[in-house]
Amino acid sequence: MCSCMVARVSTALAPAATPAPAPTAPRRRTRILALPEARWALIATVAFMLGLTLDLTGAPGWAFGPLYAVAYVTGGWEPALEGLRALREKTLDVDLLMIVAALGAAAIGQVLDGALLIVIFATSGALEALATARTADSVRGLLDLAPTTATRVTEAGEETVPTAGLAVGDVLLIRPGERIGADGRILDGTSEADEATITGEPLPVVKRPGDDVFAGTLNGAGALRVRVERDPADSVIARIVTLVEEASRTKAPTQLFIEKIEQRYAVGIVIATLAVFGIPLAFGAELTDALLRAMTFMIVASPCAVVLATMPPLLSAIANAGRHGVLVKSAVAMERLGEIDTTALDKTGTLTEGAPEVTGIRPLPESGLDEDALLALAASAEHPSEHPLARAIVAAARTRGLALTPAEDFTALPGQGVTATVEGREVSVGRATADSDATVVQVTRDGRPVGTLALTDRLRAEAPATTAALTALTGTAPVLLTGDHAGAAARVAGATGLTDVRAGLLPEDKVAAVRDLQDRGRKVLFVGDGVNDAPALAAAHSGIAMGRAGSDLALETADAVIVRDELTTVPAVVRLSRTARRLVVQNLVIAGVFITGLVLWDLIGHLPLPLGVAGHEGSTVLVGLNGLRLLRESAWSQDR
Repeated sequence: MCSCMVARVSTALAPAATPAPAPTAPRRRTRILALPEARWALIATVAFMLGLTLDLTGAPGWAFGPLYAVAYVTGGWEPALEGLRALREKTLDVDLLMIVAALGAAAIGQVLDGALLIVIFATSGALEALATARTADSVRGLLDLAPTTATRVTEAGEETVPTAGLAVGDVLLIRPGERIGADGRILDGTSEADEATITGEPLPVVKRPGDDVFAGTLNGAGALRVRVERDPADSVIARIVTLVEEASRTKAPTQLFIEKIEQRYAVGIVIATLAVFGIPLAFGAELTDALLRAMTFMIVASPCAVVLATMPPLLSAIANAGRHGVLVKSAVAMERLGEIDTTALDKTGTLTEGAPEVTGIRPLPESGLDEDALLALAASAEHPSEHPLARAIVAAARTRGLALTPAEDFTALPGQGVTATVEGREVSVGRATADSDATVVQVTRDGRPVGTLALTDRLRAEAPATTAALTALTGTAPVLLTGDHAGAAARVAGATGLTDVRAGLLPEDKVAAVRDLQDRGRKVLFVGDGVNDAPALAAAHSGIAMGRAGSDLALETADAVIVRDELTTVPAVVRLSRTARRLVVQNLVIAGVFITGLVLWDLIGHLPLPLGVAGHEGSTVLVGLNGLRLLRESAWSQDR
């Protein structure tokens, strides 16, 4: 039973994406008696206790014997079946060794000891199954979010359609209190969205036109019209399902090493057990004593706790990170995150918002325009454009509440800007130039300059705190790697306290910088979001991609993805990984101490079989529960 728990945890972390329950349903929490393992263990325990009572009160064997037999069958049939299946595949399952030991005890008249072994073993299995089910519950809270239907707005009116059939470009009506059916962008309406289940944000987030919304999040009191921006198969919820499934199928290097030696160790146990039985017997020991000692040795030397040392902590950490909007793709990735000692950060879209904003409005005196008039003129001309600079100018005008005039004869010239007719006059916005750390665009009317607008990529509010946390975590200040010019890089570096700044880098230059750090013996974590960051994400020891605005290539290449642009989760997930690695080491120490102590007790002294079983199963449960501690909310909040 103990040797199957890693597989159970993996399976639990990869549930199917079944239809969600009602949105108001609380998170399901598995009760122990809902588990088949627990019901069988309960029957075995009740039968054993009744049999023991009759046995101790002097009842005849025909009265308590059948009860012991019930305990054997109900508590041992499942591990016995699993062990035989494994043996058919030429694998020696530790569970089978336990059943053999129990039957051996019964064969030499130690029926009570054998039944007690079965009951303790079955109870341990029930506790392991409960821990695994609770792990599944925590992940299912993520997977049971997206509604099965949505209200689509068409020219003919409104229609209710399955969310799986939505397509990019569809417009959805999200009524107050409804869950959002797809990842999209708000066209009309203002509301608040509860995104805690996706991003970990504890408070509702105000949503206005132009803001992104996620499938499965809960709309507040306002009605929204949302344009679908992602195919349902590519939504955040779908990514969670896919990435958690992928993570559950992988095994960390430590676990792979343990499993590599497990079979040899199990065979060694069988050989050693025969020796423990045969050698004393050859020197005149009693058959019963020699067999009991050998069976006890086989039980306490079994590596159940060692097998469980690695995967529960790592998979629990993956589940916890997933609940807070960080999708770690594999157990290997989770383990590697805790090994990093240097961080390299991209600038645009990582330390900055990745979207420019207007930071300066300078009308020329001879134009006769003030700041608002100049901004309104430029925004009216830029309104039809989809260029990031155009969106920033229009957004600035809307923020000030300025009225825009419809533009006519709109023309966009790549690399030069736009030209349009506004109120009968030709207006051009363009000729972008770099001015230290800002982009400056010139506004002309009828061919004459009337002013300039300065746009800057805004620094994330959490960037300074994040770089400070990463410095404290690794002992080294992060390195800034950017393709932007030196002025912009220096501005960001000054605001975040970074001193190692490398600007004007092409994608291959970022890779070279990462490899240079690794050649010095550093284990580098690279954090980025763009297509040009993908090679560096692949080259680094570990990579994290910013998920909201991240390119598909960056998301595919990275080891972990931040669902929402919350930069503070980078040091948090690294600390969570380090905590998981510490728990792995703790578990290996606990397992080693228990196995060594019990084996020496059995070989040197006289270890009673029931006590050996209790010690072995107790250490297994202790290791498993210790690993699952990372499922708790406090495990994340302590690492923030």
